[in-house]
Amino acid sequence: MYPKPIQNLITEFSKLPGIGPRTAARFAFSLLRKPENDLRLLSEAIIKLKTETRICKNCFNISEEDLCEFCSDAKRDRSLVCIVEEAINIPAIENTKRFNGLYHVLGGVIKPSDGVSPADLKIKELIERIKSNGIEEIIIATNPNTEGETTALYLVRTLKSFNIKITRLARGMSTGSDLEYADEMTISSALAGRREYK
Repeated sequence: MYPKPIQNLITEFSKLPGIGPRTAARFAFSLLRKPENDLRLLSEAIIKLKTETRICKNCFNISEEDLCEFCSDAKRDRSLVCIVEEAINIPAIENTKRFNGLYHVLGGVIKPSDGVSPADLKIKELIERIKSNGIEEIIIATNPNTEGETTALYLVRTLKSFNIKITRLARGMSTGSDLEYADEMTISSALAGRREYK
């Protein structure tokens, strides 16, 4: 239907989450109208996404250094750790300006239908942090959907033997919603009203 270079680009865009063939075609044709220099800048940015970013060795956030901006900030409260599914969830919490602790990025959620088990997540690493870093409270901020709740319950059972406070974001967020799309006031309310697991 389209010349091969356009079709190849549509195919690649279609591999991205939430991008169907029509949206992919709109992206491709939009890029076709751009000046060549803009396309060069875009391609360089995509390459640098891989070559100039790394994973924080402490919390598994995305970073440009070995430690992310939060783990390397001496002013952050190291006794408080917020567990999120993916690094994309962190800005939503940071924007509330209500949280001054550290993060732990799981790298997903427990989802047996997709073959994702607890062993595939950064749970062992979380346990090591709890054992060695004087953590007093864990805030579980997984999304309020089936997979997020399953993961939260698994974490509670796994961490219960440690002498730490385990809380969950309050229901400022509706079931089935995603943290990255929630507004600052909703997340702020959820942080303030978090409940403790007993």
